[in-house]
Amino acid sequence: MVLGLDPGLALTGWALVDGGGGMLRLQGSGCLTTPAHLGEPQRLLALSQQAEELLGMAGADVVAVEKLYFRRNVSTAMAVSQARGILLCAAARRGLPVAEYTPGEVKRAVTGSGSADKRQVARMVQLILGAKVPTSPDDVTDACAVGICHQHASGLRSALAASRA
Repeated sequence: MVLGLDPGLALTGWALVDGGGGMLRLQGSGCLTTPAHLGEPQRLLALSQQAEELLGMAGADVVAVEKLYFRRNVSTAMAVSQARGILLCAAARRGLPVAEYTPGEVKRAVTGSGSADKRQVARMVQLILGAKVPTSPDDVTDACAVGICHQHASGLRSALAASRA
């Protein structure tokens, strides 16, 4: 059971992706949100509390998180980086292993192309999970894609290990 996370200070997408039985299934998804009217420290605290609650309920075996990638907006990158740190700490407190993937790795795992757009990723997430995955906000779809990416990566590692044995 993988908890995929798409970090953000305003919205952190999450998706619980089950890979048992050789078929991927979405067990739950949503967003952790922080009120914009709060100061940054209070928003980070709120995110921390929500992340702890989610990890306590989710029953995940591993947490998969998208790595930070940005081109232009440094202040947005800092907020996402701080939110990401909160999520990594929450997983560490629970003793959960964390896997990290770049946006290109996630897109490639889901669509076959590291340059796929949001619409292509959303469509493939729906096809792979066979579920009505919310396409808005993008954060939920992205979290599903991160979970799928890890399921594919861990399945490949298991297959390689079995072939070596």
